[in-house]
Amino acid sequence: MTDHGLFDIHCHLIPGVDDGAQDLEETRRLLRMEYEQGVRNIIATPHYRDQMFDTPIRTIRSQFALVEKCVQEFNQELAKEDRMRIYLGCEFHANMQMSRMLDEGRVSTMADSGYVLVEFSGNAEYSYIEDRLRSLIIVGYRPIIAHAERCDNLWGDLELIRDLAQMGAYIQVNADSILGKNGFYTKRFCRKLMKGDLLHFVGSDCHDSRYRICRTGEAYRKGCARHTEKRLTAHRFNAILTIRPRTVATDCYKGVTELFPLPLSYPKARSKLLPRSYERRILLWLIPSPAASSCKAAAQPPFL
Repeated sequence: MTDHGLFDIHCHLIPGVDDGAQDLEETRRLLRMEYEQGVRNIIATPHYRDQMFDTPIRTIRSQFALVEKCVQEFNQELAKEDRMRIYLGCEFHANMQMSRMLDEGRVSTMADSGYVLVEFSGNAEYSYIEDRLRSLIIVGYRPIIAHAERCDNLWGDLELIRDLAQMGAYIQVNADSILGKNGFYTKRFCRKLMKGDLLHFVGSDCHDSRYRICRTGEAYRKGCARHTEKRLTAHRFNAILTIRPRTVATDCYKGVTELFPLPLSYPKARSKLLPRSYERRILLWLIPSPAASSCKAAAQPPFL
């Protein structure tokens, strides 16, 4: 893995498996666009959603092998220290069988780690979001909420997002939203997340080379870099696009303490269900600690 350059942990460039790239030529264009944006490490995240995007995992892996070959060809033009690396992930639309499908290998985790990129419908109720995230956390997965700025019921109260983060979830927003491409209010919401230390990842969510393109580097330069001077330290901002995504790509599960986003602080956090100390203690009881050498999540307990 390259030790420099930005990460894109959310994109749709595997051809013919969802509503992203439809052929290898489009994939090659997207790879070059990612490179020009300063991205050197990519986690490709094809959609999985029942009865909409349900391409079998073996087909996805077969198509991903073609993408890996494209990356190898592209890297031949580059200096060794400037080459790109790509990993397989998934944008998993929340359902009631998520942990079982992950355990059975029917859906990919992020780069074969314990992290899972979870998508919710825009009108999903907060109680449903919390329940589905908790169902993953208690069996050892680390959920990342995909483009959280699209979830209507997370807009009104940052304390709700703070509670999810304290529970062990991570927040991802799209680069276009930071830049204001999705409207002023969406941009303002992303700014509030950054001010509240509640932004953990940024992804491009690119689908094609014309309309839904990669602007990760542009967001880094024009959007977040200016904000860094006002509120975030350089270390914290680098964590959003380099340090923390690197832990996803190289993840080997190290136990329950890593479920909580330790690099950031949440001074006003509190659980709506239990006092924080009790909730953490219950998680310690319920979540098994797999061997550090294993990158797979713990098996689901029989009582869930």
